[in-house]
Amino acid sequence: MSQLHSTAHSPSWAMLNRLVPGAQDDRQDPYRVVAVPQVDRIDFCIPCNPYFPTPEMFARMQGSLESILKYYPSDADTVTAELCSVLGLNQQTVAMGNGSTELITWIDHLLVRESLAIPVPTFGRWTDQPLETGKRVDMFLLHEEHDFALDPQEYVRFIRRRGSRVAVICNPNNPDGGFLRRHQMLWLLDELADLDLVVVDESFIDFVDGERAPSVADEAALRPNVIVLKSLGKNFGLHGIRFGYLVANPALAGTVRRALPKWNLNSFAESVVFMLKEYALEYRQSLALLARDRANMSLALAAVPGLTVFLSQGNFLLVKLPDGVDGAELRDRLLTEHGVFVRECGNKLGSSSQFLRLVVRPHEDVQRLLDGLQSCLPAGPTALSRQTSRGAHAALPQALAPAQ
Repeated sequence: MSQLHSTAHSPSWAMLNRLVPGAQDDRQDPYRVVAVPQVDRIDFCIPCNPYFPTPEMFARMQGSLESILKYYPSDADTVTAELCSVLGLNQQTVAMGNGSTELITWIDHLLVRESLAIPVPTFGRWTDQPLETGKRVDMFLLHEEHDFALDPQEYVRFIRRRGSRVAVICNPNNPDGGFLRRHQMLWLLDELADLDLVVVDESFIDFVDGERAPSVADEAALRPNVIVLKSLGKNFGLHGIRFGYLVANPALAGTVRRALPKWNLNSFAESVVFMLKEYALEYRQSLALLARDRANMSLALAAVPGLTVFLSQGNFLLVKLPDGVDGAELRDRLLTEHGVFVRECGNKLGSSSQFLRLVVRPHEDVQRLLDGLQSCLPAGPTALSRQTSRGAHAALPQALAPAQ
């Protein structure tokens, strides 16, 4: 059986594909992996969009592979200008990075001086990055009994008590998919207008179907202390390319942009950005398909005995395992016995190994996950599906949602 020992994050897809059946890696690595079978694996770990890019886009990139790899990309300003043209943004309010993690790093180095408040559990770089540079990180615990929902008023009170100078909100949040509506986010931005900085990480905002226009990026361009972060890799299913961007007022955006290397974006990122106008319809269709799959997958998991399923507006679902089931051991069995790769949340601050984050995938992939869970989990009571404080209709496609 495989043993994946993680100190930071799940092993990469490339690492899994390098493993040899029956071989053991005895090096002192963060991961030690034993006997992972060479089967067609299904990835429920990395939160990619399974419907985008289209096969035609991949074919075009494949046809241009030699020139993409052989030659330098254009400078970041050229690529950013094209992205702003596609998205209707003012270029002076945008800085593009080699993945959202690069932008988080520069935000921390340039704009976080003393302390940062962040709800947990959440994306680990928002806690790890400032801790690595000696900042105080004030962690606001999200409670399971409240479905990990963020209470904006309680969060503001917490920030005032701690005296935090920077606040971060991931919307939707990772790993639970919790979501604050636009009017709630605007209230938060107003209440925190005196802070040095408020960062809204909207890496998964495009997957929201509970509100037509949930982003606050337009507000960030006008406010003096707000940055909105976007992750194109997550939206477009291209984590390997490493590209993302932030939106802020020209002064803030310029501060980050001037710190970035001139050629921090690669040729793959450039080729995708310059194809986006042609495939806008296909991208919107991919989001509709994913919303449908999220609703269906949530219902299917809720039928597995012993699972608690939390409603999500991301492209993933958080599930709690039955008492006595260790997520790390279950992850290993799912990978070795069923070829299913899942994200166990034991290394997320504020979470535990009793939780899995499962990426939304099409029905035929979900069936293998269900078969694996039913094989590995003990028989137990009917599963619970959390459909209370976030509203049961929030995860359903608009056509299926009940009238308001």
